[in-house]
Amino acid sequence: MKIVMVLTSHDKLGDTGKPTGFWLEELVAPYYIFHDAGLEITLASPKGGQPPLDPKSDDADAQTQDTERFRTDRAAQQALANTVKLETLKADDFDAVFYPGGHGPLWDLAEDPRSIALIEQTFAAGKPVGAVCHAPGVLRHAKKPDGTPLVAGKRVTGFSNSEEEAVQLTAVVPFLVEDELKRLGGNYEKVDDWQSLSIIDGHLITGQNPGSSAVTAQNVLKLLNC
Repeated sequence: MKIVMVLTSHDKLGDTGKPTGFWLEELVAPYYIFHDAGLEITLASPKGGQPPLDPKSDDADAQTQDTERFRTDRAAQQALANTVKLETLKADDFDAVFYPGGHGPLWDLAEDPRSIALIEQTFAAGKPVGAVCHAPGVLRHAKKPDGTPLVAGKRVTGFSNSEEEAVQLTAVVPFLVEDELKRLGGNYEKVDDWQSLSIIDGHLITGQNPGSSAVTAQNVLKLLNC
């Protein structure tokens, strides 16, 4: 089984002058779940190479057993430093696709035609499409084979408006994940801020926040029968 994990290449938090990128836990928790299940993992990003890490996800209070494992895992670090360019990927080569979050994807992956095509082709083939936290925002332009929004009529979750308010970035992000999923006709669900929630609807799997990353990855494995 092969899975591609698609990371952001965007490193600027709007016009704030502050950095952003991907969220460490949302990469490494799923990465090790997939790795330990025996999946062959490809890491990709729009620009290739080392994707930008949101420095806040490297703070002491954001660390987990998985982030500590990553710090001593040279193979995983090397894979992260050498992500392949998104444009080189073919959906047919993978059994599933997974998008870690962080704020970065709202700027680049949500608008990237290569990412949108990868999602649409994977979904149309009946393969799992997973996204956690801000990453469900990358679905905003993706469509089903019939041309309707991919999330329309689907039970979905993602970073909630109240969670965005809690991190004081409501006015900074290009769009709010919760609002966008609702606008597209998704049946958005959420739990209390920072609590874990992952939803499977068909072969679409979404998670609400960083604490939902592991269960979202486990739900991908369920669909792969791993």
